[in-house]
Amino acid sequence: MRENHDKLKQQLNSSIRTNGSFRSPVKVESLGQSTASTITTLGQAVTVGENGLRQNIPTKKQLVDPHRQGLIIEGGVGYRQTVVIRSYEVGADKTATLESILNLLQETALNHVWMSGLLGDGFGATHGMVRNDLIWVVSRMQVLIDYYPIWGEVVEIDTWVAASGKNGMRRDWLIRSQATGHIFARATSTWVMMNRKTRRLSKMPEEVRAEVSPWFIEKQAIKEDVQEKIVKLDKEAKYMNSDLKPKRNDLDMNQHVNNVKYVRWMLETIPDQILEGHQLSGITLEYRRECGSSDIVQSLYIINGSGVLTCLEHRPMRYTHLLQIKGEKQNDEIVRGRTTWKKKIMPFST
Repeated sequence: MRENHDKLKQQLNSSIRTNGSFRSPVKVESLGQSTASTITTLGQAVTVGENGLRQNIPTKKQLVDPHRQGLIIEGGVGYRQTVVIRSYEVGADKTATLESILNLLQETALNHVWMSGLLGDGFGATHGMVRNDLIWVVSRMQVLIDYYPIWGEVVEIDTWVAASGKNGMRRDWLIRSQATGHIFARATSTWVMMNRKTRRLSKMPEEVRAEVSPWFIEKQAIKEDVQEKIVKLDKEAKYMNSDLKPKRNDLDMNQHVNNVKYVRWMLETIPDQILEGHQLSGITLEYRRECGSSDIVQSLYIINGSGVLTCLEHRPMRYTHLLQIKGEKQNDEIVRGRTTWKKKIMPFST
């Protein structure tokens, strides 16, 4: 398997640079005034429309993606992408921000579906999902971070999927330093299907199950015997932001607020003195409902245990969070969250 991996990596590198210059693997056979063109990519001819030509979504499984520095691993069903941490992905301490890490997780997940040949005209939706007006929505996510990548560092992100119950899917990730092999972060998530028109949860159709199940791997990035539930905050919880309103650019392609925006709203409630001396080492999110562009949101939190005593004993600090939509008669939960914080440490040198 390692020999195959090295061979694919060599193919990937040779596809990207020849004598120091970029060489595109895409050859345009015909590009006139018509809206459809035939292209050849990685030896595969595909007829596509104007948008299809710009996106070049594969219709068959691809092993190497030179544009995204990605390749298929794990016996042909997992995905690995090599990423350089860019200047706009780091904070004042030159380490990658949590938002950047979450965006990279989302991007590699979508690229995995892209290379599978299953991607339809949707935000990670398969062809069968598109035919049934279904989209993916995340119901739970957990991220554990031991070390934060630094600016300019090259990291490898592995991702794969597995079954979660009868109608769900689990997606896991590992982030490691390419130079040292150190594991920086692990993440896991659970996804279910929602009808795009009715916005109600749906069972997984058999045609969709037939599409995704061959990609399932019995492997876990984070092992949990029993998931620890997040308690609901009551009216006595302290909140810092009470009139949050989504902006147009907070919406994703499924027309609801992007998951990363939720995290930003949560972290804005953390006191500055905690942010200055601590790093987030873990976050768990339990999603309750979607948030639209017209909703007004409250961000609440409480600290678990004695914050002063925890800080003095150098134990991790834990907060419980809640985002809810303000209503005239009652507030509707959007997402419950739990964050864990530890004293800042120096990242690995590379």
